[in-house]
Amino acid sequence: MEKWGLYLMSVLYFLAGLNHFWHPGFYAPLIPPYLKAHTHLINVVSGLAEMGLALALLFPATRTWASWGIMAMLIAFIPAHWYMLEKAPFKLGGITMTPFLCWVRLLVLHPALVFWAYWVGRKTF
Repeated sequence: MEKWGLYLMSVLYFLAGLNHFWHPGFYAPLIPPYLKAHTHLINVVSGLAEMGLALALLFPATRTWASWGIMAMLIAFIPAHWYMLEKAPFKLGGITMTPFLCWVRLLVLHPALVFWAYWVGRKTF
């Protein structure tokens, strides 16, 4: 069962990374105004980081490094989550991001993802 958590995380981050290239416009509204000049670069680097770290999770030799990389990436995304909170309510794809959803994302989902990455990095399958 524990391996499924690892595989699920790897697949989800890889697909999330690909999504940066399939739907780059989805991420542009999430980038705070002070970073708007670098929207394309931020999107590409984020997508490549998510895909690379997802693959690195699969190998015991790089799993701990990858999990710390994911945790660092999630922490780096906090300004975007805070900006979402300031901007709410707004449409993100087909979802209306209300202040409540933004708070849940920032205070519940985000820490859960950090903990999951930490947990996966400690496992030696």
